[in-house]
Amino acid sequence: MDDRKKLILNTIIKEYVSTGSPVGSSILVKKYKLDISSATVRGVMSELEEEAYIGQPHISAGRVPTEKAYRYYIDKINLDKKPKGQEIDLFDKFLEVDNFNHKKVAKLLSEYSGNAVFWAIHKNNLFYTGITNLFQQPEFAQIDMIYTVSGVVDRFDEIIDDIFEPLNYGQNIFLGSDNPFGVFCSTIISKYKKNNQTGLFGILGPMRMNYEKNLILIKYINDKILL
Repeated sequence: MDDRKKLILNTIIKEYVSTGSPVGSSILVKKYKLDISSATVRGVMSELEEEAYIGQPHISAGRVPTEKAYRYYIDKINLDKKPKGQEIDLFDKFLEVDNFNHKKVAKLLSEYSGNAVFWAIHKNNLFYTGITNLFQQPEFAQIDMIYTVSGVVDRFDEIIDDIFEPLNYGQNIFLGSDNPFGVFCSTIISKYKKNNQTGLFGILGPMRMNYEKNLILIKYINDKILL
């Protein structure tokens, strides 16, 4: 993929993650001040569509990233970045060895990610929060999706039981077709072991989630737990 195509694909992903609305060429050029014409952008977008990185959800609509695009984007994320200072201060308060409170950490993570968060310790101790965040996402606003998401929430214990043992330690990303929570969403999960206690925690949201921010938050929390 050449630099121009990378730029346009990354910009489409950034815009769609931010707004949830299909992205057109004119928006990209104007909003992001791209030094190329709308016609050139449309040409590149046609190529990206042929290569299955973007798709057209409706006639006369803009384009949206596909699962393939998100996987490409995730592979390029720099995990050496740190969360914002104020986020670090709040997380550190509840991640101290003598004051570790996974429920408060989970609630903070849900607040900062804008998604649902779950935390399980030894399979049979499950806590989750932020479910209302899911229903505020435009993808989950339709009545059929509300029922679908509600069904997933009802099966949280069963799903966690199924993935707890085989899950790799560290960060794991499941989106779309390989997601145990459903093809309509994405999940970032971190599994850890500390003082003979095994746990996992993760973010559940739409495929249109802010992977960079959420991965960095998840990794930071995991690293602090293991100190």
